[in-house]
Amino acid sequence: MITFTTTQIWLVIAGLGLGSYLLRLSFLGIIGNRELPEWVLRHLRYTAVAVMPGMITPLILFPQATGGTLDATRMGAAAATIAISLWTRNTTLTIFGGAAVLFALHFSLS
Repeated sequence: MITFTTTQIWLVIAGLGLGSYLLRLSFLGIIGNRELPEWVLRHLRYTAVAVMPGMITPLILFPQATGGTLDATRMGAAAATIAISLWTRNTTLTIFGGAAVLFALHFSLS
């Protein structure tokens, strides 16, 4: 196992914080007052649609709770969430409906 000193951990935290600040500054501070072209605004609308599956898919396919193996509970909840989103076209209902199905499957299958 790799061990890090307290100083190394704080340097990593400070570096990540500085990097995050500079990324936000580059977008908000430098071009924040300017009008963005229409093609940029069109692409920015899809940022959440691109980021959310990238964050959620590993949690479904390789869940930490099962040691990284596929789980019927999570796969069922994912399928139900997709069905809810196609049926309602409502993000809030999709999120809460998927969570409700996940909890229901978790308590009924285990």
